[in-house]
Amino acid sequence: MEFFQPLVKLSFVRTASAARCNLDAFSKSGSNCPRTDTTGAVPHGYGWYHIKLRKLQDLGTMQNPQPPQPDEVDQLMRNAELRDELERYVDESITKVNVHQLTLAAENDFLASMLAWEQAPILPIYRWFDPELRAPRPEMLNDASLESILWDIIRKLYQKRIVLDFTDHLSDRELYCLIYRDILPAREKKLDHMNHYLHWDCTGPSGDPDIWLRFYASEEEREEWSDCYSQPLPDREVPPYPRILPREMGQG
Repeated sequence: MEFFQPLVKLSFVRTASAARCNLDAFSKSGSNCPRTDTTGAVPHGYGWYHIKLRKLQDLGTMQNPQPPQPDEVDQLMRNAELRDELERYVDESITKVNVHQLTLAAENDFLASMLAWEQAPILPIYRWFDPELRAPRPEMLNDASLESILWDIIRKLYQKRIVLDFTDHLSDRELYCLIYRDILPAREKKLDHMNHYLHWDCTGPSGDPDIWLRFYASEEEREEWSDCYSQPLPDREVPPYPRILPREMGQG
């Protein structure tokens, strides 16, 4: 039989005071409105999501059941191990899923991602590096030195799969100050899996919708936002400091 096989990947979007965790191939509960004045907080665990998982006994309900293959037996054993390890972390948000929506291998990848999230240490980002990534104070740098150090830090952040989003309205000095003040000291879960990226929203402490609407939102997104919140839209502007920054693999 055929299964839908989603890409199981976790991306975390952070601002200075809020977080948004995007689960590809899974659905988030809550408002359908695009971009509010905050990006939403992620509570402990995964209670913010309708996380859809398969129980082992569901295999008996599949159409045209076949004897399990050796690889499937290994996957079943791994599934049981992961569920045992996750038992102390899960809550009522873990629910039974239609078995047609996930392969067992995809489910195991997702369970492993959940376990990695729960067990990851929480450290200031500057301590993710060895030696620690300590940036000079902005006021100590002239423009030429600041630009060079800024790009070196951006590349080092990307090596730890930290991606900066929505930076083109900021000058080099403004972006450097944001990194120095908000990003490097931020305490975040350090996830070492290659499919995990931390996206930092640089539109402001609470994901300022005015900046996003002026510089980054498409016409469709602007219209959706206006319809949802019944508020006037700011005029569109061209971002004054366009840059080509490293992006998550598979994205432009």
